[in-house]
Amino acid sequence: MSRTIGVLAPEHLAVGLVEGSKLVGSLRIYPEPEKESDDLRGMPAEHVADCILQQIQAVRQGEPIGAVGIGFPGLIRNGVIEESPNLQQLKGLNLGVTLSSALRNVEVNVPVCVFNDADSIAAGIAATRGQLDRLIRVWTLGEGIGFGRFPWTEGAWEGGHSVVTLDPKEQFCGCGGRGHLEGIMGQRAMRLRFLDMEPEEVFENARTGEDRCKAFVKLWHRALAAASATSIHMAGPGKFFITGSNARFIDLGLLNIYVHEMVKMTPLQGSSFELIATSDEIGVIGAAVNAERALG
Repeated sequence: MSRTIGVLAPEHLAVGLVEGSKLVGSLRIYPEPEKESDDLRGMPAEHVADCILQQIQAVRQGEPIGAVGIGFPGLIRNGVIEESPNLQQLKGLNLGVTLSSALRNVEVNVPVCVFNDADSIAAGIAATRGQLDRLIRVWTLGEGIGFGRFPWTEGAWEGGHSVVTLDPKEQFCGCGGRGHLEGIMGQRAMRLRFLDMEPEEVFENARTGEDRCKAFVKLWHRALAAASATSIHMAGPGKFFITGSNARFIDLGLLNIYVHEMVKMTPLQGSSFELIATSDEIGVIGAAVNAERALG
C-alpha cells in the first residue's frame, strides 16, 4: 500500500504521512506552538506553497509517496482557491498546480489534490471509524460554519451559507449574504448581534431564563436544523457529526426535535447527530484518504 502525504491548513499547517487510514509517525505543525511566528493569515500567497513544500519534504524524508492531499478552508475547485474568507490573500491561487510544479522541481512527480478542509475532516472521521462505505456529513462550528461530506463529490458544498431565514434583517454573515446559517451561528455573527455580551454569556443567560437569549438559542438550533433538513431532503438521511469550538453549545435533544418537525417524509427520517472532538490528525488523514480515492 502506497503512502500519501496529508496536509490540513486552517490557520496553521499540519502535515503527516498516511498509510491506509493511519498516521505513520508524528504530525509536523507549522508554526510550532511554542514559537512566536505568523500563521497562514499573515503569509503572502506566493509563500504558502513554498511553506507547504518544506513541510512535505520534512515529513517524507526522501521516501516515495503516491500523492499529496490538502484540506484548505474556502471554496476549492480543480485545485484553485476560488474564495477563502479566512485567508483572503489566497483567493485565486491555483494551489494544486503551484505545489505540483514545486514538487517536480525537487523530483517528486505526484498528483496534488486540494479539498475543502471540512471535507477532509469528514473523510478523516469516516476513515478512522471504519465507515468509508457510508455517507458522512459534518458541521464545524466556530468563527464561521463549515460543512463537509464524505464521499467527496464535485460541488461547492458551502453549507455554512445555506439560507435558513427570509428575514431581510438577518445580515450578519461574513460573506455579506442575508439569511445565512453562518449569520446566525458563527462566532463573529453572534458577537455582532450581541454587542453587550460574548456568545458564552448568551447561552448562560438563556439557561437562567433571560428572554432575549432564550429566543436566540432556539433560533440558533432551529437554523442548524433547517440547514441539516435541507441536506437530508437533497442527499437523504444519515449521520451528522458536529464539531468545532462552539459545538459545546449544542442541545442534541432540541436539535432533534426541530429536525423532526422539518423532515416528515418517512423515507427521509432516521438521521442522527453526534458531537465529536476532532483534531489536526483526523483532518490530515482525511485529506490523504480523499487524495488516494481521487486517483481511483
